[in-house]
Amino acid sequence: MLFVSLRRRRLIIKNSRYVIFGLISIFLMIFPSKKVHATDYTKETGYVLQILIPATALALTYAKGDNQGSIQFYKSFATTMAATYALKYSVPETRPDGTDNKSFISGHTSAAFSGASFIQRRYGWKLGIVAYAAASFTGWSRIESKKHYLGDVARGAAIGIISTYIFTSPYNGVTIQAFADRDTYGINLLTSW
Repeated sequence: MLFVSLRRRRLIIKNSRYVIFGLISIFLMIFPSKKVHATDYTKETGYVLQILIPATALALTYAKGDNQGSIQFYKSFATTMAATYALKYSVPETRPDGTDNKSFISGHTSAAFSGASFIQRRYGWKLGIVAYAAASFTGWSRIESKKHYLGDVARGAAIGIISTYIFTSPYNGVTIQAFADRDTYGINLLTSW
């Protein structure tokens, strides 16, 4: 039994690495091949990370076979984005660069922190600290590129973290699933050995 457990864990870790490497490779292709200034690079990296962090969080749920985690991710991410865009369109605030009045609440930051806090809350600080560092860079990139004020970024991070903590529980290797059929109903408890 112990051999099977160690083998399964190694397989999950190996598959997770492939999924994360694949996602990073895809998003690195987004970068322009022409010369860019440091601020352009920072801005582009923020764009990529706002997608890459939540995508990695979701990919981890599939790599671990964590169906309950997938559902929790969808709920928390949908809540984050709904709250962010409701505020963005109901509270007009001019951006620091003056381009439009959608500065209030950084959508990039809320998406990144939603993914990062999900990874931390569901799978622990070992993965979470890296995700939070990447999410923090995303927030900084929005300030650096003059798209948001510090308060917009802080509020976006808070919305992402709070909505994740409302819907997400720590993963301890046990998945609980309800099932119902015409003649049968009950609960499945799934675990890895």
